[in-house]
Amino acid sequence: MNKKKTIVIDEKTPLLMLAGPMFIELFLNTMLNNVDTIMLSHYDEYAVGAIGNANTIMFMMMILFNVIATATSVVVAQYLGAKRFDKMNMIYTLAIVVNFVIGVVLSGAFCAANPLIMDFLHVSPEMRPYSMIYIYIVGGGGFLIAVFNVMVQILRCNGYTKIGMWVTLAINIVNIIGNYIFLYGPLRFLGIGVAGVAIATVFARFLAVIAVFIFFFATRTGRISLRYLRPFPKKLLIKMIKIGLPTAGENLTYNLYQTTLLSFVNAMGNDAVNARAYCNTLISFAMIFSNACAMSTQIITGHLVGAGKSEEAYKRVFKTLRTSMPITIAMASINAILCRYTLQLFTSNQTIIAFGQMIMIVDIFVEMGRCLNMTFVSSLKAAGAYVFPLIMGILCNWGLGLTMGYTVGVALGVGIAGIYAGTATDECIRGLIVMYYWYKKKWVGKSVVEKKIEIEPEQEPELEEEIKTKRNIEPTV
Repeated sequence: MNKKKTIVIDEKTPLLMLAGPMFIELFLNTMLNNVDTIMLSHYDEYAVGAIGNANTIMFMMMILFNVIATATSVVVAQYLGAKRFDKMNMIYTLAIVVNFVIGVVLSGAFCAANPLIMDFLHVSPEMRPYSMIYIYIVGGGGFLIAVFNVMVQILRCNGYTKIGMWVTLAINIVNIIGNYIFLYGPLRFLGIGVAGVAIATVFARFLAVIAVFIFFFATRTGRISLRYLRPFPKKLLIKMIKIGLPTAGENLTYNLYQTTLLSFVNAMGNDAVNARAYCNTLISFAMIFSNACAMSTQIITGHLVGAGKSEEAYKRVFKTLRTSMPITIAMASINAILCRYTLQLFTSNQTIIAFGQMIMIVDIFVEMGRCLNMTFVSSLKAAGAYVFPLIMGILCNWGLGLTMGYTVGVALGVGIAGIYAGTATDECIRGLIVMYYWYKKKWVGKSVVEKKIEIEPEQEPELEEEIKTKRNIEPTV
């Protein structure tokens, strides 16, 4: 029987070996999220703001899906680093099954709460029908994202970062073709517009799930079977929930905070809403490189912490920051300089363009703080210190970001740029705090896995043999 190729991830792993494919994947994923906005901007301008509102809710759903997906990343990386190969198939099966169930439940819940969500966001009557139909279709298929996220995390932690890039490229092509067919092609006579765009998005994600499963089995990364859950691994699930809930809680509180800010923006009029939607499209490109570096460092940190190499993990994170911060600032600055021209790709409305120029200047400071947060928060989670980022997120999001955003943007009448100033305050101060926490090594000793290799009685013979071989030939860390 042929054994799968082993990909080693340690302190010598080049950052770009992982970050490069992830950068392209995130770039393409950003395109997938924003291609609907671009193509709809020439179809119906109200649809653009409507999709912006809907995507805010979709992002909240994805945060909840990531309770298990994020925990999977941390647990898989640390177990692989500690060479606990005997537990991997159980972890894979548990993560996929649980996230699928969560995905189905949450997809139904968000669809049922759709009218209440529209009321909370104060969505205008012109945009409301578009937002609702998009959430019904894309939100209803949200369980696909739940399963895809878990599979991608598993493959990344095993060193297969390019698969996400190729799958995302393929679904971008499928999505664009689908959008064209419904908006301008042979099915435009149906007149379903936003609904057609949503259908194309869900179909593309369905194909993505099929693709990652095929790759998982073809590369012999592991096995998935319900028999690995007999007896049900309650302790492992509880451990993953303990990791995932604070992580998801941090992201959820951030998204709720951003949703509250969005309700302020909606009260400023449709031009402000559209300016926010267009600028977020441009901003997303400025943050993806630092995000890719942070995700890569999270994987490397998890492997190092699992292997007991705390000092190597400590140094590696600061090395990442020296790469990601200058590039992030440069990209945000280029965005600010060129936005008067790039915004014209979406609209000729001069009021929207003027709003956008102010937003993009403030965003330089937002991205500086965001780069700090992504780098150190991701590394803290990988090391097992997942509670501190949640506490800082709650305190800074609501105590600094919301307060400053409302004061400057609404009370002082600065407008939407003032809302972004509040976000910049939150990101920068919170980023400095989590960097100091990492610098003081408060995370050391919080690993979620022990390095001891144990063979379960029900273990498969070939897996037992593989573990015995690894015991004999691999050096002790």
